[in-house]
Amino acid sequence: MLTPREIIFLVRFFNKGLININMSEDKKNQYKQTLNLPKTAFAMKANLAQREPQRLKAWEKADVYGQIRKKFAGRETFILHDGPPYANGDIHIGHSVNKILKDIIIKAKTQQGFDAPYVPGWDCHGLPIEHKVETKVGKAGVKVDHKTFRQKCRDYATRQVDGQRKGFVRLGVLGDWQNPYLTMNFKTEADIVRSLGKIIDNGHLVRGFKPVYWSVVGGSALAEAEVEYQDKNSFSIDVSFAIADQQGFANSIGGLEGEGKVSVVIWTTTPWTLPANQAVSVHAELDYVVVECVTDKGIKQRLVLAEALYESALQRYGINDFNIVARFKGEAIENIALCHPFYDKTVPVILGDHVTTEAGTGCVHTAPDHGVDDFVVAKKYGIETLNLVGDNGVYNENTERFAGQHVYKVDEPIIEVLKEQQRLLAVEQIRHSYPHCWRTKTPLIYRATPQWFIGMEQQGLLNSVKSAVEGVQWVPDWGRARIDGMLASSPDWCISRQRTWGVPITLFVHKVTQELHPNTVALIEQVAQRIESDGIDVWFDLDATELLGDEAGDYSKVTDTLDVWFDSGVTHYSVLKNTPGLSYPADLYLEGSDQHRGWFQSSLKTSIAMNGTAPYKAVLTHGFVVDADGKKMSKSQGNIVAPQEVMNELGADVLRLWVAATDFSGEMSVSNEILKRVSDSYRRIRNTARFLLSNLEGFDPATDLLPNDKLLLLDRWAITRAAELQEEILAAYNDYQLHAIYQKLHNFCVVDLGGIYLDIIKDRQYTTQADSVARRSAQTAMYHIIEAFTRWIAPILSFTADELNEHIPGERSSNIFIEETYTGLAHLLDESQGEGALMQTLCDVKVAVNKAIEGERANGTIGASLEAEVVIYAEPSLVAQLTAIEDELRFVLIASAVTVISDQAAPENALATDIDAMKLVINKSEHKKCARCWHYRPEVGTLAAHPELCQRCVDNVDGAGEIRLYA
Repeated sequence: MLTPREIIFLVRFFNKGLININMSEDKKNQYKQTLNLPKTAFAMKANLAQREPQRLKAWEKADVYGQIRKKFAGRETFILHDGPPYANGDIHIGHSVNKILKDIIIKAKTQQGFDAPYVPGWDCHGLPIEHKVETKVGKAGVKVDHKTFRQKCRDYATRQVDGQRKGFVRLGVLGDWQNPYLTMNFKTEADIVRSLGKIIDNGHLVRGFKPVYWSVVGGSALAEAEVEYQDKNSFSIDVSFAIADQQGFANSIGGLEGEGKVSVVIWTTTPWTLPANQAVSVHAELDYVVVECVTDKGIKQRLVLAEALYESALQRYGINDFNIVARFKGEAIENIALCHPFYDKTVPVILGDHVTTEAGTGCVHTAPDHGVDDFVVAKKYGIETLNLVGDNGVYNENTERFAGQHVYKVDEPIIEVLKEQQRLLAVEQIRHSYPHCWRTKTPLIYRATPQWFIGMEQQGLLNSVKSAVEGVQWVPDWGRARIDGMLASSPDWCISRQRTWGVPITLFVHKVTQELHPNTVALIEQVAQRIESDGIDVWFDLDATELLGDEAGDYSKVTDTLDVWFDSGVTHYSVLKNTPGLSYPADLYLEGSDQHRGWFQSSLKTSIAMNGTAPYKAVLTHGFVVDADGKKMSKSQGNIVAPQEVMNELGADVLRLWVAATDFSGEMSVSNEILKRVSDSYRRIRNTARFLLSNLEGFDPATDLLPNDKLLLLDRWAITRAAELQEEILAAYNDYQLHAIYQKLHNFCVVDLGGIYLDIIKDRQYTTQADSVARRSAQTAMYHIIEAFTRWIAPILSFTADELNEHIPGERSSNIFIEETYTGLAHLLDESQGEGALMQTLCDVKVAVNKAIEGERANGTIGASLEAEVVIYAEPSLVAQLTAIEDELRFVLIASAVTVISDQAAPENALATDIDAMKLVINKSEHKKCARCWHYRPEVGTLAAHPELCQRCVDNVDGAGEIRLYA
């Protein structure tokens, strides 16, 4: 069945001058039968959206992934460990980027002969799933018992995994989809518990009471990795703390002048923390001043401010008339008592190195309940926490004035009280970056609570982690700086959560001493064995006497759950070490740039804590997806590109090509317009492959493949160029420079093939005898190229490559993904004979001449390129090169005649070209056009047997056939 384009081609071929209209129909058919017209069953129109699902079904039926594993079993391995996406919601464009990149790399490594399994995984525990289930069945322990609630969470996560799995499979990602790892699998949950035991055995677990990020929505502690920063409106206030002993202060600093009560001024953007204030911190070495000024009510006062900040502070207060009446170092006022701004108590001035002059007043409101620096500095002075805020973010009954009020809503009441007490110097609303829960997107607070931590300083863990970073390859290079920055001041990692749906912290703590049971590690293994059989409910249902016997009454069973980052962070043990076919450490971890504070870091810390080595040899990072204007995607902006819609309209291969074509080291821009351009590029690649296939009609590589020494120069050049490109592509795959592969492939299709090689060989392919050396040489080259080309694109354009594989002549493997790198390419140009230089010259000259011919066509001097007769005026060295291929130069330049003359004879009207050593004259041929090859030749009309043909066409039709040596 001919395509519409092929029908148009034939109409033009026979009705627009190729064959004399006066020829008989028999004559026309006779000449038609002598042409080798292109033919292939590989469709011009891809119809990816319709064809890809059919191909997926065929892959599943044939167990393509199983075929790959079987063929490459026992080879050197390449292990890419899948970072688990969270089992919640449909896949989005970011998911698609991540999975496609992994799939491309694994397929490329497989093609290079590695055994590269892909075991996908999902993160299944945690707060978002709890929230989803709560909306359906109510809160655990209130409307439904905890065990039922956990089962509902498991059921929900299972449905989410199934939905996301279908989306990933639709992308063309090959993997062990029927046996993924899930953090909620009983065996994985057991191994997560075992990992905790190993960390405890190595001395890295500590219990501490300190401020941690707290989600008042989730009622749970969070780790640094679960925190993201979003803009938030907050009240910014300046508050004065009156000095309790005015004379004592004067004595401490010496030389105090002026009038008015002296107050120390703090600045804060968290008014809600003032009920928990227990001190004001200053820096021992900073310079401070006492500023005398007048309030808006005409009362003199003296304010203590850092010298570097007093001018900006007074500007906030609207004070222009002032005097500096004292100067002193911060250490001079250590332990000076201050009056709390609205409680009847005093708080001390303490010294802290965390105080800076970047903003504020240089005097820092200190509430050890609600800040790490505050907690640390207060501890030095023996100041304890107050614990006024409950799990739900509400001040408890011990909180004077504000009991029962939520921290989210108490700012304004506190500000009103400060006004009443005449302690508020300034108030404004600012928009600033503020910590939010990564999952719930709600603001966080710092709250001091008893929690379990992996101690980063204990046993020198942080230093070991930092040292391990040096032995890892970071792609792109900036990944190293990012992880270094994350680890620079990494605090102890809070791994405990107050959740229902999570892996339990399976510990027994002595009720009096608060020490762990002395047989903790052995007890953990006993619990792990039970979990492996029956899941995490075993721990929550466990009667302590089953394990502790008579000691049970002395110990409390910990009910906290593990941070989900711990779950995924220890998959180097639960998955890599415990899954057949995988191994530790992984060759590669590949995730988005946010995972430097997430999975990359949690995996590294736990691996060092457990094994003393990094879990990965290399870490590859990709950027976030943004729209064409660089804006973050959101429903409110209306700029979301859904992968499902792209696949349903354009096909997964177009989406895969966009991923490969985009430099993933930075932000990745996508839009419908961008995808449309990618779709155009896809068509160019597909049509190039189709042209190669269509000209392999009747070619059997078993019998028709020519040896390299029988190939024409141009064909040897094409194979050499393909061999060079293959080396570049393999290097780019190994360096993870996928966008470079796309650029090289596209350039090869447009320039090397479309602009030069395929353009030149059309004449030879169509007009020479079917089994001639000239045609078989071209077919041999095209066969080698399509074999290699199909494998080059297979990791990226997987559906298209597998479809191509079915149409390449010769015996084929059942699918493209068990084919290895093609070995039929070689460097075939004889450089000792200057063939490489000659071909480069011919390419350059072709481009220059074609440009000049197009110019003549544009101004109407000639019509088709073959109407041109070209005279080249060149310097002697160029003349020698061009005449080396004799009359075949006209086939290279696609002109009916080409004459090469010394540039000394160039007329004044000769056209200058981009080649300095060459000028041109282009004339319209006065000869008749050959009805078969369309060349304008002097012998057309003079050959009795075939007056419509040129001599070479007569030779091809009735004779021994045309001889070609070069092109």
